[in-house]
Amino acid sequence: MRSIRPLLAAASAVAALTLTATACGPTEDTAGGDKPTAVTPSADGKIKIPDDLKDRLKEHGIDVDKWRGGEWKNWDRDKWLREAKDFVNPIIEDLWDPDRMRDAERPDKPVEEEDISGDKGVTDPTPAKVPAKAVRPPYHQSSPASGKVFFDGPEGSMVCSATVVKDPAHPGRSNMVWTAGHCVHAGQKGGWYRNIAFVPSYNDASRPTSALENATREEIAPYGVWWSDWAQTSQQWIDEGGQTGGKGAPYDFAVLHVTPEKGGNGKSLEETVGSALPVEFNAPAVPKIASMTATGYPAGKPFDGQKMFQCADKPGRLSIKASQPTMYRIGCTMTGGSSGGGWVATGKDGQPALVSNTSIGPVTAGWLAGPRLGPEAKALYEGVSKKYANQ
Repeated sequence: MRSIRPLLAAASAVAALTLTATACGPTEDTAGGDKPTAVTPSADGKIKIPDDLKDRLKEHGIDVDKWRGGEWKNWDRDKWLREAKDFVNPIIEDLWDPDRMRDAERPDKPVEEEDISGDKGVTDPTPAKVPAKAVRPPYHQSSPASGKVFFDGPEGSMVCSATVVKDPAHPGRSNMVWTAGHCVHAGQKGGWYRNIAFVPSYNDASRPTSALENATREEIAPYGVWWSDWAQTSQQWIDEGGQTGGKGAPYDFAVLHVTPEKGGNGKSLEETVGSALPVEFNAPAVPKIASMTATGYPAGKPFDGQKMFQCADKPGRLSIKASQPTMYRIGCTMTGGSSGGGWVATGKDGQPALVSNTSIGPVTAGWLAGPRLGPEAKALYEGVSKKYANQ
C-alpha cells in the first residue's frame, strides 16, 4: 500500500506511493517487444540466459556474467531498465532464502496524514476503520490464491501481496499473478524492479515471527518460489508514476507471468496451489456492491508482514482526478506490504472474483483504495495471456 500525505496543489486530491496501468493496453510490441523468454538454471546449477535476452542486456551496457554475479545491484540510471520491452528477470536460484524473505521491507515511506478534497470528482465520506482480521491457517485452505511478491530495489529487498488469477489461454493451468503496478516498476524516476518472485501461501501455518527465524524454505514457501519471467504494468505509471502525488493510482495494477525457480514437476501455479480467481473487468458500481474483501500481508506497524490478514467492508468512492476512473475505497487497518493484494467480490455469475487490488491508503491506516478494473486492465491481462498462449 502506498501511504499518502497532504498536497499543496488542489489539483491532486491524494499524495501516494502509487503506480499505474496501461491506458491503451499491451500488444505484442508495446507489452515488451519480442516473445518473452523464460530463464532457467542449467544442469550445473548456473543460470542459463537465452541469447536474445543477453543481447537486450548488452544494449544497455550490461555484462550478463556480472549481472548474475551481483551487477543487478547497480541502480545507476543507465543501468535501470525502464521501458516495457526492457523487462528482464533472470532466475537466481536460492536468492530468496528464508532470512531474505522474512526481512523484506514494505515498498513505501512513512508520510503525513491525507487531505482529500473530493473537488475533482465523486468522493464519499471517509469510511470508518475496519480492523484487519487474521486469516485462519493453513492459508492454502482459507485463501489459496493469495501470496507475497518479493523484489529488489535501490533501497533493498521489498515485499507486496498478490493473487493467482485464471489464464484465459490455459484454463485450469494458469501461471498468472495479479498485483499492484508499484510492486514491479518504480515509475517516472526509475525502472523495473529486479528479482521479482511470487510465494503462494507464504508462512502457510501462520507461525509466529520468532519461529520463522529457524524455519526452512519449505516451511515458509510450501508451494515453492515462482519467478516472474514477464511483467506488465501501465504506460501511465512508467511515464508519470512517483512515490508521492497519487498520479495514476486508478491504474495501479500489474500482471506477472511466473515460472517455478527449480523447474517444478510440470504443474502450473494454479495446479500447484489448487486455486486461481477469475478477474471481473466490469464490476458493478459502488452502490450495487454489498461488500468487498481485501487480502494481504501488511508489514507496517503494528504488523510485521509475516501473516495474512483480511478486511471486509461495503465500498465507497474515491476520486483522485476527474478525468480518471473513480476508485473503490474501504475501511481497513492493513498497512504497507498489503499493496497488490486482491479485492474479492461476488461476480456476475454469483461466484467470487477479483475486482481490484490494494493501491493507496493513509499513514494512519484507516482505509484502503483500489482501482476499478476496466478496459485498460482487461487489455493488459489479455495481452499477458496471449504472449504465453502457445506455451
